[in-house]
Amino acid sequence: MRFTPKAWIACRRSERHSGKGILAGLIGGLVGTIVMTQFQNAWSKASQAVKNKNSDQGSQEEQKHQGEQESEDATMKAAGKVARLAGRQLSHEQKKNLGPVVHYSFGTLQGGVYGGVIESAGVSGGFLPGLIFGASLFAVADEIAVPALGFSGKPTESPLSSHLYGLASHLVYGISTEMVRRGVRSAL
Repeated sequence: MRFTPKAWIACRRSERHSGKGILAGLIGGLVGTIVMTQFQNAWSKASQAVKNKNSDQGSQEEQKHQGEQESEDATMKAAGKVARLAGRQLSHEQKKNLGPVVHYSFGTLQGGVYGGVIESAGVSGGFLPGLIFGASLFAVADEIAVPALGFSGKPTESPLSSHLYGLASHLVYGISTEMVRRGVRSAL
């Protein structure tokens, strides 16, 4: 077999570079987390608009009062737990400020893991691997790990709509992460 410059370039492109895969995955994970957050914000606004349309004025006042007495989400609880392990106690406001840091850090790191796995496995990626990644992350993180760590209630305690919201969010994350990872990886 004769190696021409074109054949050599094709051969080099097929080599696996875990560092490049991880870097592309980290960037994809960060962008995927941003897209997921925007999707969640849009979903929440749409859900709130439907609730407001279907409720009377008294219920709106009640919802406003409940919003003021905001409970801690999983990322806030995780931030608090990490701080306690470091010997610090966080206020509700500090947890609220650090919750997004936990969310974006986790999403970015999971993208890095995904990029490394895709690279090591020699998979070219695409729509289906992105969907599988998002669905797997939903199942393992949201449905198993988060409740097991005490950051949320048991999955059976949440309505089906919460699970559908979580799954849809993670599918958006997985596809977005894959699209960006693939683009960055081909640029590298």
